[in-house]
Amino acid sequence: MILGAALASTDPVLLRNLLRRPSLPPTARVALRLESGMNDVVLLPIVVLATLAVQAGGVMTPRVIGRHAVGLFILGPALGALVGFVAITLLEKIRSRVGVRRDYESLYALGVAFTAFAAAESVGGSGFLAAFAAGIVVAVMDVELCDCFLDYGQATAEMFLLFTFVAFGAWLIWTGFTVADARTLLFGLIALIMRTAVLVPVLTREGFDPRTRNIVAWIGGPRGLSSLLLILLPVFAGVPGSDRLFAITCMVVLLSVAVHGTAIAVFLRKTEGSTGGAAQVAEAPLDPAPEPAAGVPERITIDEMKRLQASGEPVILADVRTDRSYQADDIKVKGAIRLPPDDAVRRARQLGLDTHGTVVLYCA
Repeated sequence: MILGAALASTDPVLLRNLLRRPSLPPTARVALRLESGMNDVVLLPIVVLATLAVQAGGVMTPRVIGRHAVGLFILGPALGALVGFVAITLLEKIRSRVGVRRDYESLYALGVAFTAFAAAESVGGSGFLAAFAAGIVVAVMDVELCDCFLDYGQATAEMFLLFTFVAFGAWLIWTGFTVADARTLLFGLIALIMRTAVLVPVLTREGFDPRTRNIVAWIGGPRGLSSLLLILLPVFAGVPGSDRLFAITCMVVLLSVAVHGTAIAVFLRKTEGSTGGAAQVAEAPLDPAPEPAAGVPERITIDEMKRLQASGEPVILADVRTDRSYQADDIKVKGAIRLPPDDAVRRARQLGLDTHGTVVLYCA
């Protein structure tokens, strides 16, 4: 169960570049994001309970199972949600009195996640599920803080991922070669193929188009850091035989990086070749503007904006230049509101902007 749960994990790190592609079908994007984002919620409890069962000699009484289940599914998420709620409440009070800089809010969001993790671990709950629950509360209650964390997290995540890949790549991952024989290699291939063998008929029956089905079933599902982190839990707990499970997982991850990584690279190369010309054409303002691809900002001409205004459509013209560019330029756009790019959400709330109107952003 431990090995199966670890290898069932879809790694969000290896999917990052794929999920960012505008050419990726929306259905495939949602499916892969959900699958990679639910690793902690679905697979972590299996690994933890199976680890406890092994440590107990295979004898798990209902009382022991109930105590650990409460910590995993109730105590940890509840503490995480409570930490998130208290953190948002305190932040709102500080904002209303003295204000908080956006970069400090980014660090604050990171602190909320660490606090939720520590609070749950201190009482025997799951820190991962607590951080997951705290993140949900932050996203629901305060979209601005969520945006701050996402902006800050882009650079921070890249840095930590680099260090993590170097650490695993230079040391731990190569233990997979120590168990590479005919039997384990056959097991590794079965582990990689099984997900596709299950998903292809299911997605076909559900009526998914061939391109979406192939991306989700064949390209998606890489094993990587998430699998290694899950399998390290029983290793750190001192479970007998967990060292071999870790080595097998490393071998499967190496195979997955080679197979799925190559498939993702080929897909990205094809999409770049098929969309390169369109990207160059989009640099020039057209009248009328072409229909934008998903994730690509729509360009609008001055004449189109005037036609929208003449037709009575709600049009909001926003000057989103940085403070340095805005203050250095004596020319200001008539009728434009000022939306600083580093504080746009809060400023839009203060102004009470129409959420159903067309927002025209001016930045040059």
